[in-house]
Amino acid sequence: MNSLWIMISSIIIFIIAYATYGSWLAKKWGVDTSRKTPAHEMGDGIDYVPTSPAVLLGHHFSSIAGAGPINGPIQAAVFGWVPVLLWIIIGSIFFGGVHDYGSLFVSIRHKGKSIGEVINETMGKRGKQLFSIFAWLTLLLVVAAFANIVASTFATTPEAATSSLLFIVLAIGFGYAVYRKGVSLKIGTIVGVILLFICVWLGTVFPLQLSVNTWIVILAIYIFVASTAPVWILLQPRDYLNSFLLYAMMAGALLGIFIYRPTIQLDAVTAFKVVDGKSVQYLFPMLFVTVACGAISGFHSLVGSGTTSKQIDNEKDAKAIGYGGMLIEGALAVIALITAAYITKGELSELLKGGPVNVFSNGVGTFMSKFGIPFETGKTFVALAVSAFALTSLDTATRLGRFIFQEYFEDPEKETQSPLTNMYVSTAITVVIGSVLAAGGFAKIWPIFGSANQLLAALALMAVALWLKKQNRSFNMITIPMIFMLIVTLTALVFLIQTNFANANYILVVFPVLLFILAIVLAVQGYQILFKDDHKKVGHTE
Repeated sequence: MNSLWIMISSIIIFIIAYATYGSWLAKKWGVDTSRKTPAHEMGDGIDYVPTSPAVLLGHHFSSIAGAGPINGPIQAAVFGWVPVLLWIIIGSIFFGGVHDYGSLFVSIRHKGKSIGEVINETMGKRGKQLFSIFAWLTLLLVVAAFANIVASTFATTPEAATSSLLFIVLAIGFGYAVYRKGVSLKIGTIVGVILLFICVWLGTVFPLQLSVNTWIVILAIYIFVASTAPVWILLQPRDYLNSFLLYAMMAGALLGIFIYRPTIQLDAVTAFKVVDGKSVQYLFPMLFVTVACGAISGFHSLVGSGTTSKQIDNEKDAKAIGYGGMLIEGALAVIALITAAYITKGELSELLKGGPVNVFSNGVGTFMSKFGIPFETGKTFVALAVSAFALTSLDTATRLGRFIFQEYFEDPEKETQSPLTNMYVSTAITVVIGSVLAAGGFAKIWPIFGSANQLLAALALMAVALWLKKQNRSFNMITIPMIFMLIVTLTALVFLIQTNFANANYILVVFPVLLFILAIVLAVQGYQILFKDDHKKVGHTE
């Protein structure tokens, strides 16, 4: 099978979906271009900042992408390339795109507050508390995971460390020039992108070699500052400029695939059951949990309703940023799948040799070599780009954790708020716990993260459906994705509990059991509100 046709077909399908299904969703949900967004209504120059859609798409896409759409499809390829490809396309259009767009739009209509606040309005205070606890714990896992990934990457690839530090300095300069000195976005972008690639080159010339634990400490300090600084000075411009790295990487991969036209080496479907040592994985549900960000991810709802919704300039921009951003991520996931299906030469054992990022870097490096880029240069550039996006997800997750922590302890009826609502206190707690998890061998509980992330997506879809029902709007487009993701994640949690229990990892049994119970409680309460005639009497108890 020629991978070129897979890539072209996928992109065409995504474009058609954006123009048709995305527009249909906007119409059904009542997008209003004349309505004031939170960025204008509550502008504070820190979190609420009206932003150009091009810049905001860069921030949003950088935040949701990370290494997720690369790792997931490559790991899931053990089941064969056809089921992974089908799930990426169907999932991105009808599951992830709806999830991301819906979460962002609903948050815009709730003054930029998180999905937890939407649940508070539709299910009551108890529902919000349960969701907020779950979301914050999931974000701790995100912080720990990406801190560990970034620190390990910096320790093993010091070139990436130097480049990333230089990116931060560049971002501050870009933000100051554009937002405070009136430099036009076009000129700032041209100069910024040129300097960005110079930073990549400087990284290869002056690599910074430090230990993993040292990097974890440095990253902890960085994400504390990044989470409390105004978005215009660091988070937003860095994510915007970094997005050009990913765009360049994707363009290079697409051009390489077009010229090289690599043939798919992996079997279309390998097996429904895959055994790896003591671990046994079944296509259902593990395919849908493993692909994760390549089709749908709960983390995206926290990004959309955490930082992005506070920066939307006009409601019409939500379609391009929420729905369009997910489709671009789907395209990246297809590229990742093609690299795995080609570079492994049909050998499943090669899929995770050196890690998914290594497989992806080798694949894209090979494709780029077909139009004159030396293989080693291309491979290094791809590794640098992926590490930059892992860092982006890390600081975004920290800011989101701070938002949710603050919201949980806020009491609108009290004049004096708890110290836990303080921006610096909530950030410090999130950073310290996340960093401790990262330094203490977080890889042991990594399998739980996948299920927690997808379960969060199911709960976010439920929140969107509840809000649409309250607005007397159709929520049929939410029902199937919501129910499917609940079934997938609950089944995956059962397998996870069984596996950890059989391997005597009793501590790791507790967390999935708690997630399972939490999901059941929220799902039952949501069902009663969505599908019972007496919904006004149910789910609003304080």
